[in-house]
Amino acid sequence: MKPWLIFMTIASLALGFASSAHAAANTQNRYASIIIDADSLEILHARKIDESRYPASLTKMMTLYLTFDALSRGELSLDEKLPISAHASRTPPVRLGLKAGASITVEQAIYALVVRSANDASVVLAERLGGSQREFAVLMSAKAKALGMQATIFANPHGLPDEGQLTTARDMAKLAEALLRNHRVYYPYFSTKSFRYQGRTYTNHNTLLGRVDGVDGFKTGFTNASGYNLVLSARRDGRRIIAVVLGGASGRSRDKHMADLIERGFEVLKQASQIGAKTGAKAGGQIAALNADERRRTIRTLPPTDRLQAYTLRAGSEAAQDTVRIIQGANGMLIAAVSDNTAWAAQIGAYASSRAAQAALAGIVVENGQPQIIPVQRESGFIYRARLAGMSKPQAQKLCKSLADQGQSCLVIAPQ
Repeated sequence: MKPWLIFMTIASLALGFASSAHAAANTQNRYASIIIDADSLEILHARKIDESRYPASLTKMMTLYLTFDALSRGELSLDEKLPISAHASRTPPVRLGLKAGASITVEQAIYALVVRSANDASVVLAERLGGSQREFAVLMSAKAKALGMQATIFANPHGLPDEGQLTTARDMAKLAEALLRNHRVYYPYFSTKSFRYQGRTYTNHNTLLGRVDGVDGFKTGFTNASGYNLVLSARRDGRRIIAVVLGGASGRSRDKHMADLIERGFEVLKQASQIGAKTGAKAGGQIAALNADERRRTIRTLPPTDRLQAYTLRAGSEAAQDTVRIIQGANGMLIAAVSDNTAWAAQIGAYASSRAAQAALAGIVVENGQPQIIPVQRESGFIYRARLAGMSKPQAQKLCKSLADQGQSCLVIAPQ
């Protein structure tokens, strides 16, 4: 073999080994996992559960949570036809291929998210519930905080790449548990194996449904940055566990690892039950509670993007220029500084009709609060924002906190 050919061969092999090592390092750095007892909220297994990760399409679990909230409040009905905007129709894959100007029912959109993981359908729901994708992302982050997801920020309703959208394995377990606890009536949607829409049948990406004993729901996710993610719940012998795997190297290896975790989780429960029956103690002495966050949550600092992030600038983006000052934070994040006065408002939702907006405002009484219904024209028609205006900033913040504690959406609005 000629010397130059030998050199090129060695260089190529070296580059291949380096690339493989880099890929393995990336996979290792993205990995995190947790198993919890869904009844006691005890952690049965934990690996890097508080390190920031990209959620990918696990994001849609929060989109569905807010959809189930709206259904429970009567703000939505399963057969309501949702208009498809041009923006939603242009959402990148994976999608259903929704056409602008057409419509899709709420229930069809739910199936589309659970089975197909359709990004365009998630935007349709976001626009219906939040008025826009950006505003809905703010509601998602607010709900995350209300559920105790201390290290989670949402920037879109579908999980397409966004450097500002972060979560942890612990937080995804909290979201899964909250779905089971607060929206058990809608949980069967997550066990749907296939979904038919406009002549096509789509199969659930969660291939462990029906293959692993007891597995009956939740969601997959993948982007190049996140790796292969999966949240599952399984029930055996009257006991239920929730398991989360983030950053898998491939769909197949992630699924195999998840199947092993499911077995491990039920084995720990079995051992704990046997030991507890004899001694009254829990197995291993290392089982911790899901909500016992042992250290202060931190959000990983990432390079700033060239666009305003909804979760940092929502209040400022709609305020008059003289009330908002945009500054560059020391950590590279954009910050909105807004002057305090008595022209603040709290928005409790965006509705398809003025009657629904009025009903949402009924019973909410705040000193000096002035009920407002603001019609906003979209490509597909009007939505109606329900607000209480005429408040001070502390009043608006207090009201939103109170509503968030009750599991209701609320958004503090800066002076216009």
